[in-house]
Amino acid sequence: MSDPTAPTKTISDFEAKLDKADTSVASFEADDRTLLHIVRGFLRSTPTTVPALILIVSVVFFGLIAPNFMKASSLSLVLQQVTVTGIIAIAQTTIILTAGIDLSVGAILVLTSLIMGKLSVVTGIPAPIGIMVGIFFGGLMGFLNGSLVTVWRLPPFIVTLGTLSIFSALKLWYSQSESIRASDIEANAPFLIYFGQTFNFMGAQVTYGGIALIVLAIVVWYILSHTAWGSHVHAVGDDPDAALLAGIQVNRVLISVYAFAGVICAFGGWVAIGRVGSVSPIGFETTNLDSITATVIGGTSLFGGRGSIAGSVLGALIVGVFNTGLTLAGVDDYWQTFTVGILVIVAVAIDQWLRRAAQ
Repeated sequence: MSDPTAPTKTISDFEAKLDKADTSVASFEADDRTLLHIVRGFLRSTPTTVPALILIVSVVFFGLIAPNFMKASSLSLVLQQVTVTGIIAIAQTTIILTAGIDLSVGAILVLTSLIMGKLSVVTGIPAPIGIMVGIFFGGLMGFLNGSLVTVWRLPPFIVTLGTLSIFSALKLWYSQSESIRASDIEANAPFLIYFGQTFNFMGAQVTYGGIALIVLAIVVWYILSHTAWGSHVHAVGDDPDAALLAGIQVNRVLISVYAFAGVICAFGGWVAIGRVGSVSPIGFETTNLDSITATVIGGTSLFGGRGSIAGSVLGALIVGVFNTGLTLAGVDDYWQTFTVGILVIVAVAIDQWLRRAAQ
């Protein structure tokens, strides 16, 4: 307790010493942002810039070393080759934006295409109904992945690695390891190969599948950029704990993302039938890794929260340009695979560099 007999200071006592107080103004170190910091911040805020620049430079480069590359037929071939990969990359992007991953996208694509083919060609169900059933099962398989990730709280990598094996076994069982021939599809369900049809555009043969890729990219971009659900997807990928505190139903968002990706994969299965003209249980074996490659090269961060649909489509186009350009330049296939591997490593390194821009 204080001593009641001690003298008490008055306001005038403090005012008398004001002239001795420090009158200097607080100062802070100047934030001298170098050009490198400005560039890094710009690239982080616009993730499609890097893949767009890489695509432009690669097109110009291969146009110089392989004159046939700039022909309309070669460029349209690139679009045809990356159509299925681009569609699956869109599905993969929506999942990676939540800091997850799906290793079963390729198996979902093949299994749903087999369902569409079996129902429409073998069973005789009208092709539109068979397609809708296939898309439903694609969403169901995605829903299963999302439920295992959220309800059981299992890592997405482990869950989808397991469902990859499950779906791969189911596609062999369901098809009895038999393919559906192109002649049977053309005779009984020609609507299945609708996206394989082409039309002439400025001397190039463009498939309806390529147009479907562009339209799908625009639709999913709009959903992710201009809807509340899209904002929730980005928020969950950026910081799930903060998203939960903000009132976002994190588990519902994650389940819906995986189900949505499953629907896109099933749609990709329909496009794939038109792309090759037949249905095989062992087709598109590399689609899982191809979709991840396109997504990473396209600038989507594997840590979630940052990326774009346009970037993933550009990533798929970059891989297609390199493969086609190197082929026309006479480079062996193994060097093409080598180059794609380098692109993936460089893309991840750039992502790490850009992440430090926010720190």
